[in-house]
Amino acid sequence: MSMSSHRDENALAGGDTGLGLATADVRQKAGPATVVALQLFTLALLIAFWETGSRTGFLDPFFFSKPSDIGLKMFEWLTGVTIWEHLATTLVEAFLAFLIGTFFGILFGLAFARIELLAAVFDPYIRILNALPRVILAPIFLLWFGLGIASKVALGVSLVFFVVFFNTYQGVREVDPVILNNARMLQASDRQLLRHVYLPSAMAWIFSSLHTSIGFALVGAVVGEYMGAARGIGYLVAQAQGVFDTTGVLAGLILTSAVVLCVDLGINRIERYLLRWRPRA
Repeated sequence: MSMSSHRDENALAGGDTGLGLATADVRQKAGPATVVALQLFTLALLIAFWETGSRTGFLDPFFFSKPSDIGLKMFEWLTGVTIWEHLATTLVEAFLAFLIGTFFGILFGLAFARIELLAAVFDPYIRILNALPRVILAPIFLLWFGLGIASKVALGVSLVFFVVFFNTYQGVREVDPVILNNARMLQASDRQLLRHVYLPSAMAWIFSSLHTSIGFALVGAVVGEYMGAARGIGYLVAQAQGVFDTTGVLAGLILTSAVVLCVDLGINRIERYLLRWRPRA
């Protein structure tokens, strides 16, 4: 099926496992403490350059703000009550989008990989839908589902689904034929093949896609709120942008990124636990 041509593109979109393995190798050789120290040093260097540039006029504070002002804004938000309501709204929307998009991405990925006729018939339609700029669909979803949570979840699902779908599809297609033939020789049923061969093979690909998918789910929620909502991080960013408050806009974006990073760390822990059978270099 020509859908397999998406392999390289979607492996990268889903956080290709090669990058993850390379990062793990570097952590092993250099040591976790060294890597964390270098990460913090890089962050401190960037913040120092930004702050110095804004104070000396090299960077216009009106357009770039200052890290110190952004930090104060985030501190004001986090010590207040209102931000937690906005954050909770965005997280609920992102979680639902992530859950629904992942479920249907895995379901359809398995079905298309196992049923060649189904994949061949729907291949052009999947290509067309994947080519659509989903963020531009936000106004349409607002018209269809209104300003409530449904339109934000729908936009997030449209972003998550294809990343998980293509990775699941490719993971099932790349099952080791030796293992598959051995299982069939042992009279394994289709259900046993799915549980003990296909799913373990696709699991690494699926988790690879989840690292990107959680970010896409949050992007869908925030963009949907930015287009039209009464609460949420996207709503706060839209309000700040409306009064040319660069500090508020960047504070909202950094807060969103921090949430994604925390969730991604959680996914890493789950991945290590579920894939503990995988040999490590």
